[in-house]
Amino acid sequence: MRAILGQRFLFSTHGQGSCHCERCGGDRAYRLVSGRRWLTLLLVPVLPLAKAPDHLQCTGCGTRYRLDLLALPTVAQMQAALPAGTRAAAVAMLRAGDPRSESARHRAVAAIREAGLAGYDDAALEAELARPGRPAQELAGLLNGLAGQLVDQARWWFLADVVRIGLAAGPLTQQQRRAAVQIGAQLGIGTARARDVINMTEHGAPSE
Repeated sequence: MRAILGQRFLFSTHGQGSCHCERCGGDRAYRLVSGRRWLTLLLVPVLPLAKAPDHLQCTGCGTRYRLDLLALPTVAQMQAALPAGTRAAAVAMLRAGDPRSESARHRAVAAIREAGLAGYDDAALEAELARPGRPAQELAGLLNGLAGQLVDQARWWFLADVVRIGLAAGPLTQQQRRAAVQIGAQLGIGTARARDVINMTEHGAPSE
């Protein structure tokens, strides 16, 4: 009877993507797998039983992970987060002030290059400014993703660097201050701390 009846798991793939495989030690392709236990008759599945939890399977080493792994950024995502977040924040600060200011533009381009986009230039900045402003949700998404990779001091420094873009054109306007506080909030910096960073950056700026 045992040779006739049995149980087995059957799995199917219904998605794929890239994740950071802890066993491989790098970014790898994964398959999103679901499974179910079946009652078998002469090794043929005849009756579905309990459903197995969905999981990820690394296509490199075969290690299986819970879906929670997708909440962790891949190495590629981490490498892209800083330049993308810097570019978005720098453009937002320019829009809040005088986007025609040569000194502010120069500061913005320099900050974006230092963040990892070595080929970024004024022409690229002009093209970015010519496009409609980023929706608030898009800007928040970029900065939220970056914030998860930065310790508190690094977030403060990032905000200070954005503030210096505005200061390059002169004293901050109220609109620039609001933009800086909003950028700080999207980085996970409280309003009081963001204002402290803004004030300290202003006091540290060279006088004309």
